[in-house]
Amino acid sequence: MDVFVARQPIFDIERKIYAYELLFRSGESNGFPDIDGETATTSLLSSSFFTVGIEKVGAGKLVFINFTEELLLKDTPQLFPPDKMMVEILEDVSPGPEIVAACQSLKDKGYSLALDDFVYSKQFEELLHLSDIIKIDFRLTPVETLGEVVDTLKKYNCKLLAEKVETYDEFYRAVELGFEYFQGYFFSKPEVLKNKDLSSSQVGMLRLISKINTQEFDVESLAALVAQDVSITYKLLKYINSSHFSRVQPLSSIQQAITFLGENAFKMFVSLVATSKLSENKPEELIRISIIRARFLEQIGIELKKDSSELFLLGLFMAIDAMLDQSIENVIGKMSLSDTLKKALVNRTGDLYVYVRLIESYEAGKWVAFRFAQKKLGLTDKMITKYYLDALAWADSFA
Repeated sequence: MDVFVARQPIFDIERKIYAYELLFRSGESNGFPDIDGETATTSLLSSSFFTVGIEKVGAGKLVFINFTEELLLKDTPQLFPPDKMMVEILEDVSPGPEIVAACQSLKDKGYSLALDDFVYSKQFEELLHLSDIIKIDFRLTPVETLGEVVDTLKKYNCKLLAEKVETYDEFYRAVELGFEYFQGYFFSKPEVLKNKDLSSSQVGMLRLISKINTQEFDVESLAALVAQDVSITYKLLKYINSSHFSRVQPLSSIQQAITFLGENAFKMFVSLVATSKLSENKPEELIRISIIRARFLEQIGIELKKDSSELFLLGLFMAIDAMLDQSIENVIGKMSLSDTLKKALVNRTGDLYVYVRLIESYEAGKWVAFRFAQKKLGLTDKMITKYYLDALAWADSFA
């Protein structure tokens, strides 16, 4: 069975990555509901810890993994290292004496526990005293009762995590209420700031990206463009002289770097560095997810014999509005991109939009939309799994 392993970031109050929740996806079904939770978790654990490697999937961070009642009673979490994993207890687990005893045993052995999609009830009293983190669905819980829920849980020695935080307004509201961890895609949306305009350096980066990707491949002119930014030049030379390439003689000029890397690799590297500079004041996960999308779509382009460099840019720019806190129309309007790229990014139409839909629906687990895009592109489950895991590793090493 091909196993899809998607991950969702969990942030702390400073919007830094605290952990990732790993989500199981089966290539043999149209979605998670068709598979029982025990099969889901055991397949995920096998894939993450034994096949792929938890360090690769979790990027060295703590990982949250769902456990069913059956798996908890079988002591399954104890097969894995306690310092790598948060044992997440699903909302449908019955908090009877056997479960409480199993959780107490986990705590005694150094494991951390989280209660998923928690709705307060006195029957959870014993589990609340054992739990490190309580996860609350920020969208399903009525706003007027959130404060009461937080106040009720304050007497327990645990921290609160707000799930499904999708906007910055919701993030700030959760902070005010006393939540310490946050899960959702608020970080990939523009923050509404009054009278905010692009700085001259940001406009300069946008122009550099545009010129690099529209310029005819002429070594001298491309070198002159890159030489205008010292930090990009430094990173380029550091990259090509790194152990990744195992060169005997170091390269010392931009012209040598361009010749060595080739047109596509050079343009992609400069685009990556320039784009990362645009998001310097944003959560690191924003540039990481952009690099994942770029790498993922680039490889699919190579597989399908499409313009892989164009697909790379498509993935890289999908969140550029969030990087700059501007509308996508405003940002893309300042760049000299192809009409096909503009249609996909701004209007969400055209031949390239199916690629946007593919990666967005995969990340969110929207399986009807994902299967539609996957089928239209003719991609196998094995391809999706291979390219996504490669993109995770590539983005983490770059970031």
